[in-house]
Amino acid sequence: MNLHEYQGKEILNSFGVRIQRGIVAHNHIEAVEAAKKLTAETGTSWHVVKAQVHAGGRGKGGGVKLAKNLQEVESISKDIIGMMLVTPQTSAEGKKVNQVLICEDVYYPGESETEEYYMSVLLNRETGRNMIMYSTEGGMDIETVAENTPHLIFTEDIDPSLGLLPFQARKIAFNLGLSGVALKEMVKFVSALYTAYIESDSSMFEINPVLKTSDSKIMAVDAKVALDDSALFRHKDYAKMRDFREENAIEVEANAAGLNYVDLEGNVGCMVNGAGLAMSTMDLIKQSGGEPANFLDVGGTADAERVEKGFRIILKDENIKAILVNIFGGIVRCDRVAQGIVDAYKNMATAGDAIQVPIIVRLQGTNAIEAKQLIEESGLPVHSVVEFQEAADKVQEVLAS
Repeated sequence: MNLHEYQGKEILNSFGVRIQRGIVAHNHIEAVEAAKKLTAETGTSWHVVKAQVHAGGRGKGGGVKLAKNLQEVESISKDIIGMMLVTPQTSAEGKKVNQVLICEDVYYPGESETEEYYMSVLLNRETGRNMIMYSTEGGMDIETVAENTPHLIFTEDIDPSLGLLPFQARKIAFNLGLSGVALKEMVKFVSALYTAYIESDSSMFEINPVLKTSDSKIMAVDAKVALDDSALFRHKDYAKMRDFREENAIEVEANAAGLNYVDLEGNVGCMVNGAGLAMSTMDLIKQSGGEPANFLDVGGTADAERVEKGFRIILKDENIKAILVNIFGGIVRCDRVAQGIVDAYKNMATAGDAIQVPIIVRLQGTNAIEAKQLIEESGLPVHSVVEFQEAADKVQEVLAS
């Protein structure tokens, strides 16, 4: 589950990580009030207005701007809230901005120059350990740094049984070229950041940039946080942070219906039971000349109600040219699934939502023969096949017709 910047910063702050302070505003009036409050609390006279969407590269799309007075806070907020923000990480359509974060200006003058660093905590899948990735090249796309100057990216693997050790935190600070007060501040920052990552059951914390202020404070100026969905039962307060407006509407609906669904850009919908079979089915669709339009695992109870929900979800995609149902009857009997398909087809027709695209059904396993017979005798325009190759050929045939 992805979080907005302000939500990620709330979590970081709760674990003692110093952050750039800010207040969320949903309109320009709230934005001005937030700026006034920040000025009273921090003394800042300039403010940064940041669009809150689940995408990186907001600054490049005009979603992050500096306001030098309250009038600019108001005008910039008016421009950003409600805009369709297009960044390198959004679609061409962009994402609608529903709120902004009004932040204090932390690039104030002082005894030394400010410096920006990159830092993230995530799982290193090659080693099976958590990893802190960091670089002196903060404020830039880490992909660009990796491509052009890979020697400037450092990693520190952490033994999960030991956790982050003090010498590792100091090593990170040394590699970033810090000394004195800034080094001590960075050691505390890294330790608190790793604790936040572990205790919040996150799958990723990305801070870009981590800032060394002119008076040697170390703070998170941004926060990109992804939480592990499977651990949300331990964090009911974090679960409430979910912003469904930022997610694919069809995926949200499918999740509410208890279906494992991922929306893709293709023309053949697929309904399968089991993740492995679903992946194979997507390969089959690709090999047959089609493009999978979704990943949909209906699980082990593919009854009429569940199948109907699956059909309705799939058909929300206007690009669908055919639907391939591929079920292996291990625990569930194929004839029950077949009856579910027939009932769902008839129910939708009765409700005025008749399925207008060809359906190919492959049922293998317990009572597969009875299932095939049931579908063939139903009189419905459903193509029943037995083998994988038959399914591929039939998909190719209906797409060509």
